[in-house]
Amino acid sequence: MTSRHPAGRARLPLSLRRRPVRWERQRPTWRQARPGLIAEALERAQARPSGNWYVVGAARDVRGTRPLSATVAGQEIVVWRTAGGRLAAGPGICPHLGAPLADSPVRCGTLVCHWHGLALDGGPFAGWEPLPVHDDGVLVWVRLDAVGGEPPAPAPVVPPRPQLSRSVAAVYRGVGVCEPEDVVANRLDPWHGAWFHPYSFVDLTVAGTPGSEGAGEDGFTVDVSFRVAGRLVVPVRAVFTTPEPRTVVMRITEGEGTGSVVETHATPLGPDDRGRPRTVVVEAVVASSGRPGFAAARWAAPLLRRVMTAGAGRLWRDDLAYAERRWLLRSTGRFPG
Repeated sequence: MTSRHPAGRARLPLSLRRRPVRWERQRPTWRQARPGLIAEALERAQARPSGNWYVVGAARDVRGTRPLSATVAGQEIVVWRTAGGRLAAGPGICPHLGAPLADSPVRCGTLVCHWHGLALDGGPFAGWEPLPVHDDGVLVWVRLDAVGGEPPAPAPVVPPRPQLSRSVAAVYRGVGVCEPEDVVANRLDPWHGAWFHPYSFVDLTVAGTPGSEGAGEDGFTVDVSFRVAGRLVVPVRAVFTTPEPRTVVMRITEGEGTGSVVETHATPLGPDDRGRPRTVVVEAVVASSGRPGFAAARWAAPLLRRVMTAGAGRLWRDDLAYAERRWLLRSTGRFPG
């Protein structure tokens, strides 16, 4: 497998691969993808504080006359906007007779239970207690101290992003039968990219691992070309980091879209009807570019979001299978790591 540093092609963000390498002729990466290295990075990520904050969905989805609903570790949650536009969040079970508040409408900023009309304006009322909630401009987070069991933090660990007013953000959501650590472990294995996702990545080389120069304590540095169409690719350098236990961030540091980020957040849902754990992946892609044409492209943001979400969905159909397989082997004592 060939690889060239993207800095040498900075003036030509699109590159035509003149010597395409067949999938089976790539250089094997299994020796570099050492299980111990990935496990150590995962262990360090899990030791970081989260402040008990969990991603529950996209900020764009909290609008209109219906609340955003989610389940975190078996707890039903609802989020909506009050009359003043601020976020309100709390249990999704009506304290009166247990109605699902996710099915209840929002009227003038008040969530009204559709069973008996109990009205909630976001403050404590009739046994219903609000939860801390945070809108970072792209995602919505809820703090669940009883679930996290850590010292609470006033705000979640939100990684630096490009300026949102000059970016396009899209959010993908997918559910897998696994635990959050399996999702994080998938992202801490960049070596599988060109093998497992040949439709999206080519010429992938891991240029730095945790502790190496330029990668920092926990960074994985990758030189990779994103496939556009046929032999047309976009070469970049990207760094993967884990700012908190359930988040992995890929940031483009060189090449087209420098500063753009892909944030992968893993939130536990709770067991399914067979007792297996379920995890929701909420992935935020915040794309930016210094090219003058990108400002014009932002006028087509709704279309770009659909394209970005579809791309993330294709990757995660494979990666959730990877995470589910990892959980299955771990849970049955057959994982080789």
